[in-house]
Formats: sequence, structure tokens, C-alpha cells
Amino acid sequence: MMAKAIKPGDDYTLINDCPAVKIPSGEPCLLEKDEEISITQALGGSVTVMSRLGMVRIDTKHLASLGLELEAPAETESTPVEEEDLEKAVWNQLKEVYDPEIPVNIVDLGLVYSMKVDEGEKTQVNVKMTLTAPGCGMGPVIQQDAQSRVESIAKVDECLVELVWDPPWDQEMISEVGKMKLGMI
Repeated sequence: MMAKAIKPGDDYTLINDCPAVKIPSGEPCLLEKDEEISITQALGGSVTVMSRLGMVRIDTKHLASLGLELEAPAETESTPVEEEDLEKAVWNQLKEVYDPEIPVNIVDLGLVYSMKVDEGEKTQVNVKMTLTAPGCGMGPVIQQDAQSRVESIAKVDECLVELVWDPPWDQEMISEVGKMKLGMI
């Protein structure tokens, strides 16, 4: 079976059982073979779908078994990064991380409060970020996505992503680009 690229609005019948994560609780769940799903968002290496369980997130590593595929991420380990471009590469990777309910990346949503690259024996990146709501069960998933994306950069040895709650996030923190995508301006 040839893989088909996915896009929001498409409906599919699952050809295999598929692990997923319930939104917003973050609970693991299983979508069953022959279940009908509808794609609501396909951004940043994951897919958000409506299913019999409600809204769920499917990680890309499970899409191939369903006969689906996403476009390759913007930067991968095979892409060399020049030393002066490392900070830019980190920001670019963070812009590939999405809240599964909102079609705007975490940087433009204003969720990333700080990013620091420490180059010593090992190159470590420290990110402080928040969520749109403190009780969001998807926090660990988004946090892991950010860490994995940054650690995919060849020059980065380790990334520590800390969830912080001060200052509390509000819509004023969304960038102009993010506000345009959300129809706020």
C-alpha cells in the first residue's frame, strides 16, 4: 500500500490498531482497527484527530502502520549546523512544536519564555516554557516534543525543558504571526 499524505479535513478508516493520547487529559488510549477518524490538525510531527474517544493525538511513528505519512520535519540530525547558527536552529526546531489543539507553534503562541545554549564539554540547551492552561494533561507530551526536536540538532547533546507557571500565560503573549493565524488580527 502506498502511503498517502494527510491533511486536515480528511477522513480515514484505520487499517490497524493505533496508540494515541487523549486531549486534553494526556491519557494513553488505543484507536481500533476499522475505526473512522477525521484529521483536525497535522503539524509538527503529530496528528490530531476526532475519534469515537473524542479528540486524540497520534504520534508520527504510528502513522506508517496506518498507511499515512507526514512531511519530513524542517531540520533533522543529518542537517549540519554551523556554530553561529545553533541558536537559530534551536528556535526553528521549537517552532515545529505545536499544541495539539491550536494550529500555532509554541514559540508564536508565546509559550517559550526563554532559551539558552550552554556550550562547554557538552552542548546543552535549557528551555523554560509554559502551557496555555496549568492543568493541561498534554503538558508532558508538548514538553517531550520540544526536547526531542531540539535534541535532533546534531550539535546539541542535551536539552532540558522546564515547565514554569510564572508569569501566567495569556493571549497577549501570542506573536503577531500567531494572532494572524488564529484570526485575532
